[in-house]
Amino acid sequence: MHDDGRYDDPRVTGSTSDPVSRETDYPSWSPGASGPSPQPADDDPQVSRDEPTGQPAGPDATEPAAVRRGPDAVVTRPVNAADVRPATGRRNTVAAVRFEPAVPHQPTAAVARDSAPVVADVPVASAESLAAVSADPTYVSRETPTREEDDPPLAMEAMRAVQILNPSGEVTMPRPDRTRVMCVANQKGGVGKTTTTVNLAVALALHGNRVLVVDLDPQGNASTGLNVPHHTGIPDVYDCLINSVPLAEVAQAVEGIPNLWCVPATIDLAGAEIELVSVVARESRLDRAIAAYPGQFDYVFIDCPPSLGLLTVNALVAAQEVLIPIQCEYYALEGLNQLINNINLVRQHLNPKLDVSTILLTMYDRRTRLADAVEQDVRNHFGDKVLQAVIPRNVRVSEAPSYGQSVMTYDPGSRGATSYFEAAQEIAERGVKEPVGRNA
Repeated sequence: MHDDGRYDDPRVTGSTSDPVSRETDYPSWSPGASGPSPQPADDDPQVSRDEPTGQPAGPDATEPAAVRRGPDAVVTRPVNAADVRPATGRRNTVAAVRFEPAVPHQPTAAVARDSAPVVADVPVASAESLAAVSADPTYVSRETPTREEDDPPLAMEAMRAVQILNPSGEVTMPRPDRTRVMCVANQKGGVGKTTTTVNLAVALALHGNRVLVVDLDPQGNASTGLNVPHHTGIPDVYDCLINSVPLAEVAQAVEGIPNLWCVPATIDLAGAEIELVSVVARESRLDRAIAAYPGQFDYVFIDCPPSLGLLTVNALVAAQEVLIPIQCEYYALEGLNQLINNINLVRQHLNPKLDVSTILLTMYDRRTRLADAVEQDVRNHFGDKVLQAVIPRNVRVSEAPSYGQSVMTYDPGSRGATSYFEAAQEIAERGVKEPVGRNA
């Protein structure tokens, strides 16, 4: 037997010259046409006949019968496998069971109901929802899609950009009662100290806070990220530490960002550690410079170099809080222990008010198990000091300094900008709950 749409088995048809197709159609029939169905076989006990078919009875009856619907309409019934009788005169009962009549039939109401397509994407209001709407016109069903689900991704990104840039200039982040001097330190390089300092400062300044950034790294990366000139000959933080120049004469306003100032660093700062060795009160030079500033800031961020030398010690003495960015890798955890020991030494001998207040996880790659393991270890050890906001790996964060911008202004709708905005907002809210400052 060949499964090509026709039954050519001579045991069924009795002859190989008269194949019967499974798609047999006949005159006056079309799909969906109404009318009486073809008559069943003569010896089918489950189907009753209500009208005569005109087919002669007998074992030799193999020709199709005609069913008359009217005086002029004659419908010829096709030959089906179940009605074919072999030459022996006995009906092939095996074929009758094996092959079903290939004739159209009208489905019953139950079959049509069961075979109807089910549309799963169309929400159907429940009786409770209809009752609640009738009782309260302002009722919103849980089946109603939220704005986040309804808006396209580009619209959501634009909304985030407007929220981060805050073009109205309103104070949307709470301002602390006293100045918060935060030292961003980690002896390991490449963990995101400068990136964290720049983006947190810009985020707070865009939302109504007065912020000062002190670039204490001889590389001057924070100055580059804020587009502040820091070439040789520019007054910088070196003059404040060595020559006792007032900080107000060195600080520069950041272009395009209101309420943000930066004290740049030049390559001259590289020799400051050697020159500070013979200076009186060398550990507190930066502290006195910040205290003598005539203006009032809400936040002072000090970007430290990746070392534990005199520059970092000056920053720890001048600050009341330490913000530690931790890269989600093993080496960052290994150097954290030594940093905590140095912070404890500074607290015991130089600055009793110093406290590790904030831990920020940076360069988080959720595709790796290592990042998740480092996050769990840090949260278990430091507890509530770890911010809920986590900075992911984002190429926009790395591209922004090449344009002299922070990621907050370079691509405010990116994941990196959104994460730093959430971190800044969390820091601002913590400062209001537990005010800290120089006079606390």
